[in-house]
Amino acid sequence: MRYLIVGCGRVGSALAKLLDADGHKVIVVDENPSAFRRLGQKFSGDVVVGTGIDYDVLKRAGAQTADGFVSCTDGDNRNIMAALIAQRMFHIKHIVARIYDPPRGQMYRELGIQTVVPTTVGAKIIRDTLMDAPWDPLHSFDFGKVTSLSAVVGVTEAGRTVGDIEKPGRIRIAAVRRAGEGVIVAANDYVLREGDEINAVVAPEAISEFAQLFASAQSTRMTA
Repeated sequence: MRYLIVGCGRVGSALAKLLDADGHKVIVVDENPSAFRRLGQKFSGDVVVGTGIDYDVLKRAGAQTADGFVSCTDGDNRNIMAALIAQRMFHIKHIVARIYDPPRGQMYRELGIQTVVPTTVGAKIIRDTLMDAPWDPLHSFDFGKVTSLSAVVGVTEAGRTVGDIEKPGRIRIAAVRRAGEGVIVAANDYVLREGDEINAVVAPEAISEFAQLFASAQSTRMTA
C-alpha cells in the first residue's frame, strides 16, 4: 500500500516509521527539510519538500496513486485544506486529518473526512484514568454525544439478559460476540454467558453506570 503523509512532526514521523516498518510504501511531505531527520536512517520511504496544500506538491509526491492520505501538521486549517485536496482532486479513498478543535472535527467527519481529535482523546484518557475505569481508554470510540464501548461478561454478569443491561436513552446494546457463534444483534431476552463480549452505545452521563455493571469482572475490557 502507498501512504502519503503531510507533516513530519512527532506524530507524522512516528506514523511514517510504523507504516514503513510494516512494509508499506510511504511518502512524507513537509515544508521544513530538517524535519525529515526525525525519520531516522532506517526509513526507506521517500520525502518531498513543500506544502501539503499545494496541488503540484501533492502530485509530485504521488497523491494520484496513494491508497491513503494523512494530514498531521500543527495547523487545523492546513490539515483540512490538504485533506480536501486529497479527497476532491486526487480522490484518495482513505483520508485522515488531525484536528485539535472538537466541533470542527465532527463537522468534517460529516463531510466524509476521518478526523482524529487529540483534545478529545486526551480528555477521555484523563477522565477514564481518574475513574479507574476497567477498560483501555485508547480503544474506546467517541462519537461526540455518545460513546461506543464493549465489555466482556464475567461470572457475576452471566445469566442476565440484554434487557437487564440496557437503560432507555442511556445504554443500548448494539451487538454480542459469542465464541463459536460470531457476532449477532441480540434481542432483549438474549441470555448472556460468561465470556460473551457485548458492544454498547453509551451516553456520556451513563459511562460510570455502565462500568459499575461490570466492575466485578476482573477480565472486563472495553474497546471500540
